Amino acid sequence: MGKGGQDYGRRDTGGSKPSDREICPAWAKDVEDCLKVFNVDKDRGLSTEEVEKRRRIYGWNELEKHEGPSILSLILEQFNDTLVRILLVAAVVSFVLAWYDGDEGGEMGITAFVEPLVIFLILIVNAIVGVWQENNAEKALEALKDIQSEHANVIRHGKKISSLPARELVPGDIVELRVGDKVPADMRVLHLISSTARIEQGSLTGESEAVNKNNKAVPEDTDIQGKRCMVFAGTTVVNGSFLCLVTQTGMNTEIGKVHSQIHAAAQMDEDTPLKKKLNEFGETLTAIIGVICLLVWLINFKYFLTWDYVDGRPANFKFSFEKCTYYFEIAVALAVAAIPEGLPAVITTCLALGTRKMAQKNALVRKLPSVETLGCTTVICSDKTGTLTTNQMAVAKLVTMGPRKDSLRTFKVDGTTYNPSDGRIHDWPTGPMDANLETIAKIAAICNDAGVAQSGNHYVANGMPTEAALKVLVEKMGPPQGFQDLSLSTEDVLCCCQLWNSVECRIATLEFDRDRKSMGVIATSKSNRNTLLVKGAVENVLERSSYMQLCDGTVVRLDQSSRDLILQSLNEMSTTALRCLGFAYKEPSEFATYDGDENHPAHDLLLKPSNYSFIESDLIFVGLVGLRDPPRKEVHKAIEDCRAAGIRVMVITGDNKNTAEAICREIGVFGPYEDISLKSLTGKEFMDRSLHDQKRHLNQNGGLLFSRAEPRHKQEIVKLLKEDGEVVAMTGDGVNDAPALKLADIGVAMGVTGTEVAKEASDMVLADDNFSTIVAAVGEGRSIYNNMKAFIRYMISSNIGEVASIFLTAALGIPEGLIPVQLLWVNLVTDGPPATALGFNPPDKDIMKKPPRRSDDSLITAWILFRYLVIGSYVGIATVGVFIIWYTHGSFLGIDLSQDGHTLVTYSQLSNWGQCPSWEGFTVSPFTAGSQVFSFDANPCDYFQVGKVKAMTLSLSVLVAIEMFNSLNALSEDGSLLTMPPWVNPWLLLAMSVSFGLHFLILYVPFLAQVFGIVPLSLNEWLLVLAVAFPVVLIDEILKFVGRCTSGYRTSYSRKSSKTKAE
Repeated sequence: MGKGGQDYGRRDTGGSKPSDREICPAWAKDVEDCLKVFNVDKDRGLSTEEVEKRRRIYGWNELEKHEGPSILSLILEQFNDTLVRILLVAAVVSFVLAWYDGDEGGEMGITAFVEPLVIFLILIVNAIVGVWQENNAEKALEALKDIQSEHANVIRHGKKISSLPARELVPGDIVELRVGDKVPADMRVLHLISSTARIEQGSLTGESEAVNKNNKAVPEDTDIQGKRCMVFAGTTVVNGSFLCLVTQTGMNTEIGKVHSQIHAAAQMDEDTPLKKKLNEFGETLTAIIGVICLLVWLINFKYFLTWDYVDGRPANFKFSFEKCTYYFEIAVALAVAAIPEGLPAVITTCLALGTRKMAQKNALVRKLPSVETLGCTTVICSDKTGTLTTNQMAVAKLVTMGPRKDSLRTFKVDGTTYNPSDGRIHDWPTGPMDANLETIAKIAAICNDAGVAQSGNHYVANGMPTEAALKVLVEKMGPPQGFQDLSLSTEDVLCCCQLWNSVECRIATLEFDRDRKSMGVIATSKSNRNTLLVKGAVENVLERSSYMQLCDGTVVRLDQSSRDLILQSLNEMSTTALRCLGFAYKEPSEFATYDGDENHPAHDLLLKPSNYSFIESDLIFVGLVGLRDPPRKEVHKAIEDCRAAGIRVMVITGDNKNTAEAICREIGVFGPYEDISLKSLTGKEFMDRSLHDQKRHLNQNGGLLFSRAEPRHKQEIVKLLKEDGEVVAMTGDGVNDAPALKLADIGVAMGVTGTEVAKEASDMVLADDNFSTIVAAVGEGRSIYNNMKAFIRYMISSNIGEVASIFLTAALGIPEGLIPVQLLWVNLVTDGPPATALGFNPPDKDIMKKPPRRSDDSLITAWILFRYLVIGSYVGIATVGVFIIWYTHGSFLGIDLSQDGHTLVTYSQLSNWGQCPSWEGFTVSPFTAGSQVFSFDANPCDYFQVGKVKAMTLSLSVLVAIEMFNSLNALSEDGSLLTMPPWVNPWLLLAMSVSFGLHFLILYVPFLAQVFGIVPLSLNEWLLVLAVAFPVVLIDEILKFVGRCTSGYRTSYSRKSSKTKAE
């Protein structure tokens, strides 16, 4: 932004464009030229015909409503995810197979529908959550409309029209603005009705104070902050009244450009680093599932496709549809086994828990994925005002007159807020104040229109921030002489100021104006002695002063050496970016008897602001103060933490360059004596560079500063950083920050001072507006990511085990040991609590001492994948092994398994169970399972289908037990359970108990046991389960030990390969 009228005349919605209005930089033309260009008389305004003509060309003065995506497209978009698509295919195939089985009737057919219905339910919930999140994206644009003015006072046909709907304004309209009005369009100031006019435009431009406006033209290439003759839509008049010419309306205004930028940034939303990795994982998983399913079919095609050889050639092909369907079901089971269905739910739960932790640290997360993105933040682009600073003006230095003409006294003043108890004045004299100090306190208290009030734990200013800071200074200085022993009211924040106003009463005000740059008041004491009290720009007040007051109250002539001494002190304060105000007084003879009566002869002097400079002459200079928007106390430490954590800090502010540089040195972005000529640029200087130079500038080590930055500058900086692979967190509070907040990986808005536009465009809101809160949130994000990595690996390793189990079953030709509905139960319910509990792992102590992870870092390294392939292989061997053991062994490891009376078979019979009908004399004895008795008199071959229920239960129980033990392995990537025992995370022990409890529930509740196709187990059978499951801990401990021994070599190799890849 920054070219408030450059697009004038470009919009064409129905009429012809006037050729003489292609470009009209109104800020660069004087008033008469602007009126000619816009063809309007400032006293009469536009006619109705001209208004209608221009509206046909330029449209209504309102922001466009961008059509968001339809609900249907949002729903379809939720299925544009590899894992979700695999689940959808698996659910559809499962449903078709269940329907086919259901034609045959029976309970197994009903059970088969559980699986597809559960998967469909997961997909529906996932889609609802996704659509809800996407729908929130357009709220920033709606919030932007709320800051637009609704009405305007317009001159048309030579008449004033009060409260004309602002949307009816057109370029060329003449508008009158008064105190409190919201500016309805971008306008050129024609003339001031009052002596001064100030606009609060910080939310649009980033300036920390209200800006004085005038009607003087400025150069065409002036930035937005320098356009003192322009007022912008959405800003507020805080002082004065003036007449303006509308130059831009609707989407051509500066706020309209912000609207367009927010919309453009919203279209550029990218997936979070974790989402990208999970998508990559999903694509890999698709390929793996495809290969394994193909292998299963290739291994088992002989069971459903047979042929004879006639004359050496295959003939008499026989195809068994029943067997083909069976192995197709195994392939579906493989897909269900390979997909961690519970992963989306666990990730959401972990992120939600993370948002609660962050909320306790004053970081309110609006979008769940941003919690994870915070963990890999590499650059924080921070606004200065209100984030690094308090956005509360405070006096930092007080300079008063000494005992002699050639001496000054300097006092350092602590405090960063409007709380009078925050900080003290150093080297303050004990006892009563001397006469010079009392005079300064009196002027600061009485020549002042501001107030300070307590709101909860905060102190807020009413009126100009600089004046509020002066009143806080008065409180720190103490009460007037004679009131020291008086007990001050603790309820009144400004009790000392109240005392000063009770001692001397203000009877007239000489308002501030841009020419004399000072404000004066006439105050009368209880003895009816009138005094003129003045404060203002030090140079101006000093120029109109003829005398000076020494510390004992003596008034002496102000000579040139004394002036030079005061100006030297002023220069020292200005170079440290302090805003300075001078104080002076006199006893005006013309107002000696004035009491505020309008009939008094001196009253006429007050009616003409042109007389104020004369009234404020021959002043007695008493001292000066240096004020600033002070940095927050915690920020310096937070900047150091960022440096230790490998995070670069860039300050991007709309404020003055010198002020910003001084603050950056103080908070540690730059060293106190560091040469920053190459690190501190204005937004315009940066944009004037070539793309190559811009990128080279952004790639410098250490902190950077961009001052006088406009919204487009912020966006460009964020865009270039993201193109270079940086993960960018951007802070802001104003309307001007919203596009960059939307574009950044993490948009961070201010909760106290932030506009609704900024909050709606952000991913995170700081409840305390504090930069150090961002740093704490980054640490929390890193901890959450580490924990997410732990449970993602845990769930994936579990799924590898399930795939290995089914693959081995198919490869060995034994009956199916785990059915899809059981795998779904394990993936969703049994694995869920431990995976969620891993999100509570305590953070590493040195988490903010490590550099940020790269956004393209692998979620699963080659070593981790190897480890989990080993673990997964053991899971497959254990689950299939226990199935085979039950059929072929009466005892194992000394555990008696024959108590239920089941019949033992050979491994050969088990692996060729499909040929059972051809076995002669094959019989099976009945066996018990809980209260049930299974007999096979009618068809002994049912022993391998109906009779496998006990073996299936053992396989499922071993799988559950192994995954519980495996969750202990996931406590640390390479740390042994001896150094990180299970009780470091008591939530994990509780979660394991819950998972085992749920498993017992489906085992011992008859209805659930029937749904899942399992039966109760005896004590001996449970001992077998634990004996087979526990070795997974020992295997992983050995692998972790190997990992610790080879970590140095693997890190070195990884760095070399990354370097080679980068080159």
